[in-house]
Amino acid sequence: MTTSPQSPPCPIRTTLAAPPLAPLLERLFREDDESSLQANPAMAALSDEECERRLRSRTGYLDFYGQLKDMPLAVTRETGALLYMLARGCRARSIVEFGTSFGISTLHLAAALRDNGGGRLITSEFEPSKVARARDNLSCGGLADLVDIRQGDALHTLACGLPDSVDMLLLDGAKALYPEILELVEPHLRPGAIIIADNAGYSPDYLARVRSPAHGYMSIPFTGDVELSVRAG
Repeated sequence: MTTSPQSPPCPIRTTLAAPPLAPLLERLFREDDESSLQANPAMAALSDEECERRLRSRTGYLDFYGQLKDMPLAVTRETGALLYMLARGCRARSIVEFGTSFGISTLHLAAALRDNGGGRLITSEFEPSKVARARDNLSCGGLADLVDIRQGDALHTLACGLPDSVDMLLLDGAKALYPEILELVEPHLRPGAIIIADNAGYSPDYLARVRSPAHGYMSIPFTGDVELSVRAG
C-alpha cells in the first residue's frame, strides 16, 4: 500500500508578524529599550519612595504623567504578544484600553482585531502629543481604521459611548485609577470578558476588587507586573 506524500503545513501569517506592522513594532520597542526614566529630569529628581507615591496618587496623576509625555511607557514585548494572543483566543471584536501612550499595546490589540475579521478598539489618552504619535503609528501600521482614540481624562472619555458588550479591557494608564476605570467599563463587560492590568501592584484597591469572587471575577497574577482577570458573570 502506498500513500501520497503529505504537503508541508502552510505557515500561519498574522498581521503582527508581517509588514508593515512587524518592522514598526521592532523600531518602537527598540526606541523604548533605549529610553530611560532616569534620563527624564522630572523623574531623576524623585526618590523611589516619592515616585511610588505619585504612581499611587488619585489626585496628581495628570501632572505626573504629563511630565512623562516624551516617554513611551510601553508594555514589554512579552506582554504585547500576550495581549494579541488573548484577543485572538477570545475572538474579541470589542476592546477598551485605558492608556494609549505611543500606541504599542494598541497596535497589538488592533492587529488581533484585524486577524479576528474586524472590530473596534476604543482607547483613551490625555496627553495630546502622545495621541498624535499613536495616531501616526496606527496609520503606519495600517490599523487606524480599527481604533477610536479619545483624547482627555479617561474618567470622562470612557464614561459614555461604550459598546453594549466589551470582550476585553486593558488597563495601562494611571494606576490609581484602575478601580474607577473598571467601574466605568464593568456594566459593558460580557461574561467571560478578559481584563489585563499592567503594573497592577501599584493599585491595591484594584487587586482587592478583582481577586474577590464576591465581585464576579477570577483573577491571578500572570507575571511579575500583569494581573489577568476574567469576568465570571
